Amino acid sequence: MRIPTDHWEKITRGCAEIISEKELRAKLEKGVPLNIKLGVDPTAADLHLGHLVVLRKLKAFQDLGHHIDFIIGDFTARIGDPSGRSETRPPLNANQVWEHAETYQKQVFKVLDKEKTQVRFNSSWLNPFGMNGIMDLMHHNSVAQMLRRADFAERYEKNQDISLLEFVYPLLQGYDSVAIQSDVELGGNDQKFNLLMGREIQRDYKQELQVVMTMPLLEGLDGVKKMSKSYGNYVAFNDTPENKFGKMMSIPDVLMPKYAELLTDLDVAALKALHPRDGKILLAKTITAQFDGPDAAEKAAETFRRVVSLKEIPEEIPEFQTFRAVHKVADLLVASRLAPSKKEAYRLLVQGAVEVDGKRANEKDTVDLQGPVLIQVGKRRFVRIVPT
Repeated sequence: MRIPTDHWEKITRGCAEIISEKELRAKLEKGVPLNIKLGVDPTAADLHLGHLVVLRKLKAFQDLGHHIDFIIGDFTARIGDPSGRSETRPPLNANQVWEHAETYQKQVFKVLDKEKTQVRFNSSWLNPFGMNGIMDLMHHNSVAQMLRRADFAERYEKNQDISLLEFVYPLLQGYDSVAIQSDVELGGNDQKFNLLMGREIQRDYKQELQVVMTMPLLEGLDGVKKMSKSYGNYVAFNDTPENKFGKMMSIPDVLMPKYAELLTDLDVAALKALHPRDGKILLAKTITAQFDGPDAAEKAAETFRRVVSLKEIPEEIPEFQTFRAVHKVADLLVASRLAPSKKEAYRLLVQGAVEVDGKRANEKDTVDLQGPVLIQVGKRRFVRIVPT
């Protein structure tokens, strides 16, 4: 069966690497639905645009009639993926994992078709595995092979700890591909070692090898570090339309083509031909509309114009209630979610990006909260703190 050109382009748009294209073409030419796998460990509460890169690729396969397996790594999350880590992750407890997994199930269907997606938890096959199963799995790799992995090798050279559980992680994730008989597995290009491990374990279990498709990591709003909640440079699926649009308007111009290619169906060449501001507005509207609809995107664009261009205070400002007392401004920023962490709150204050009732605040400032207080971060983020 010949693969239509537009289908191939849709599937491969933006891919960093395909291992291998020949194998992928052969699988597609069979003309039967393939098992397409994406595994995500619920290590944080919210999905963001960095996750959208691989979810859109999953949706491309789904739109072409392929079977989607969205695997929530509730078992592997308790170990922690060592990919790209310079130190061992702190372990998550079962309650944290399940809380995050519940939000993932809700948010992922902002992109995928719920009726055509099979959500699986890898604890369903890894919990019954038992010690015999784990020991058998550990025969599939050696310490020498693990230490060829770049992040492990770097930590070993620096005499930094690598837990034995971290060695087991890629094996367990790889076994997920055996459990569901995966034909294609998607992931970020930092996941290449883990994805290839799936192929190796499938070979040992006499299964047809999955194709590995990696996607580029998406830089965050700062244009430097990868998008991450811990860096405070992210756009969350659950952000309001106004926040999504406003955050998108803050990305560096140089990132616009990459965002357009990985997060939208926009013509990248046509976007580049526009004035940077017009291109960024189009990009921000397009991404906001994907989650919240075109009307909400238009309203967000108008709110941005009034707040940023005309310097007006928004008509609708979210409220955060807390007790009457003297509070550090940094604590209020974190509590009201204007900052994801205390570290980020202090960074914003040091940079002079925070105003309290129209006056610039610094990292030492406090607020004697006896009545409503308006806090502004940057040009467009506001929250009204209300005492209870």
